[in-house]
Amino acid sequence: MSVSSSSSPLRLGIAGLGTVGAGVIRLLETNADLITARAGRPLKVVAVSARDRTRDRGVNVSGLRWYDNAVDLVTDPEVDVVVELIGGAEGPARALVEAALQAGKPVVTANKALLAIHGPALAQVSAEKSAPLLFEAAVAGGIPAIKTVREGLAADRLLRIGGILNGTCNYILTVMRETGKDFGSVLADAQQLGYAEADPSTDIDGLDAAHKLTILAGLAFGRPVAFDSVHVEGIRRIGAADLSFARKLGYRIKLLGLARVGDAGLEARVTPCLVPEDAPIAQVDGVFNAVVAEGAFAGRLMIEGRGAGAGPTASAVTADLIDIARGSHIPVWGVQVSDMQPVRACPLSAGKGAFYLRLRVEDRPGVIADITAVLRDCGVSLRSMLQPTPEKNDTAPHVPLVLVTHQTSEAAMQDAVTRIDQLDVVTDTPVMIRIETD
Repeated sequence: MSVSSSSSPLRLGIAGLGTVGAGVIRLLETNADLITARAGRPLKVVAVSARDRTRDRGVNVSGLRWYDNAVDLVTDPEVDVVVELIGGAEGPARALVEAALQAGKPVVTANKALLAIHGPALAQVSAEKSAPLLFEAAVAGGIPAIKTVREGLAADRLLRIGGILNGTCNYILTVMRETGKDFGSVLADAQQLGYAEADPSTDIDGLDAAHKLTILAGLAFGRPVAFDSVHVEGIRRIGAADLSFARKLGYRIKLLGLARVGDAGLEARVTPCLVPEDAPIAQVDGVFNAVVAEGAFAGRLMIEGRGAGAGPTASAVTADLIDIARGSHIPVWGVQVSDMQPVRACPLSAGKGAFYLRLRVEDRPGVIADITAVLRDCGVSLRSMLQPTPEKNDTAPHVPLVLVTHQTSEAAMQDAVTRIDQLDVVTDTPVMIRIETD
């Protein structure tokens, strides 16, 4: 069922009344006149679903129909559009979205995990039932990343997509760089400030960024991307020393999601990276996100903003609702489902690049010769080396050693790191970080 434009209200059923759900209701009330003018008709919330009816959410829901079971929103004859803000790839969120699309009702969601894992199947139902599925808020909060890639760059062939896709990690790395504090201390502060969850693993282990990258890659290349084909690393092993060494070498460290299509297939990865300190993306600090796209004709562009929070995310959700009110029906991945072809995943080992390697080694003659011999045998060329002077009060018999390589294959570098880790002179697990200069 498509929703045609008319003067009658577009009636909404919202599932999930957390920070974002309450924010959507507040935004619809605050900007009602502006939204009506831009949508061509009023947007009216008529029904909601959440777990706790008694909780004070700062918005008045007393006049709305309440459903304890979110899926029941679909059977409400007065709900034209279902807004899913529950979250999670499975459970009630997935059941609600599937039921709404099967019933031909348009869906707006902010659920990145759901789209990353079940997006191709949901796109198929959306096409079969002519039910729009919009998800601007699923990637980078209030930044119009989805519209930019799917609509603004629709005429171009995109070569790469990615960026800083998680504000929590970006905040932690920024504060570590600015203060010299270690990872654990900054994470604890971020949790107190509300920038990190009580269980921060989804953020700091890179999964949140990987969900978003999977979506962006699907849009950029017009083909389904399997979430489990994305290589994912987080920031737990990044130390304050790495931020300091990176600065001395002229770099900053960012957690980046990157996807590009080459002769070997689609390379998609989320990893910490060294980026030149004068690069535009190196200047994106704190909780801000940035999405970078590069087209054959448009060239490179970067959009930046707050990637989370009630206000930015509610704004993105409402922008999708305005599109539905206008009668817009863009295919989920920007192309018709029948035109989508799977893309071969490029194994990480097939990639190439330069690398930063931090070691902890015994302070005795011959150590550097042992390490460079391994690099030579693996075909890895060394570009530079940093040997920090030990602190005066450091009496430990081991010292840090930082190496930067020339361009080499990922497979060769991984082999070298494995062999170096096995050397008796190396006293701690090596830290390897990729260098992105493109």
